[in-house]
Amino acid sequence: MENGFLCRDRFQDLLEALRSLGYQCIGPQVRDGAILFVALVAAEELPRGVRDIQAPGSYRLERTAGPRFFGWANGPQALKPLVFAPREVLWRAERAEDATIRFIPELPPPLRLAVIGVRACDLAALDLQDRHFLGPPAEDASYAARRASLFLVAVHCSDPSDSCFCASTGDGPRASTGFDLALTELDDGFIVESGSGRGAQLAASLALDAVTGDMRSEAAAQAEAARARQRRRLPSRDLRAALFARLEHPRWALVAERCLACGNCSSVCPTCFCHAGVETPELDGAASVHARVWDSCFTQSHSYIHGITVRSDTRARYRQWFTHKLGSWHEQYGRSGCVGCGRCISWCPVGIDITEEAAAICTGTGHD
Repeated sequence: MENGFLCRDRFQDLLEALRSLGYQCIGPQVRDGAILFVALVAAEELPRGVRDIQAPGSYRLERTAGPRFFGWANGPQALKPLVFAPREVLWRAERAEDATIRFIPELPPPLRLAVIGVRACDLAALDLQDRHFLGPPAEDASYAARRASLFLVAVHCSDPSDSCFCASTGDGPRASTGFDLALTELDDGFIVESGSGRGAQLAASLALDAVTGDMRSEAAAQAEAARARQRRRLPSRDLRAALFARLEHPRWALVAERCLACGNCSSVCPTCFCHAGVETPELDGAASVHARVWDSCFTQSHSYIHGITVRSDTRARYRQWFTHKLGSWHEQYGRSGCVGCGRCISWCPVGIDITEEAAAICTGTGHD
């Protein structure tokens, strides 16, 4: 629902309104040459006049003279670290005097977070994370606690990077669901839309101006231009049959010659959820903690089972990541695990392009 227009010089009002409701604001800021989501106090901390230049194996920022806070596509983070923590203790085991062992679950402390600047692709990725961690057969308590505390302020993407292809996956560049508030950034300010009851209540507390017909026309043209700028695309939204019919395609070996099996792609991917369990005993042997840490199907230990490494080489590991992401996710979650954010392309040290590999394997149109 369209609520009104927030002038740029009143953006601080939005942050203050969120804080008054008990939220800590998290927003994009420039850190170490990238745009990261960190604690946000003032609107002046947002990356005004910054754009990202992305390409296979390349990410850099460039200053512009423009007034916009969100004139960039994305950084290495998405929402995943805020709900599926890179490392967290799930339970603690303690040995009592009678030698019995108690297992004490640990939940993250309650922390209400309002995330500013969420992209459509990352909302789609969060929906997939929800299906995995909140769906049957069991809800993940730690994930659920973090997820319930989020207030999401989306910004419709107006400046996709060269690596983006969310239009071909159906996940952007305009956010359609999953947000509390959504902003369309124009030079003078923001068209504000609410997507939830609490979002509508917060919008009602702001001093919003009326949205004009010219503003709506500019917003529509901006969205269409963002879609048209995307040159990369997947051959189809459902590649199951094509991929599993080509498990011995020579392209798997070719890409393995380049792949470092570093796991960068799965680390920056907003939907990957592989993890490992780590036990840390105390020195006296009376207790230990069980932690969940991010893992990747590119690591040797990920497919280690009772003395055997099932996927012993890079070819098998890359094929597992690729066919799971674009193929078997359909059987698990009813769609591909790729939302077109392009992070795996930009943050791959050797510039492997998932869209190029998909075309080469599934249609034979990629480059050797």
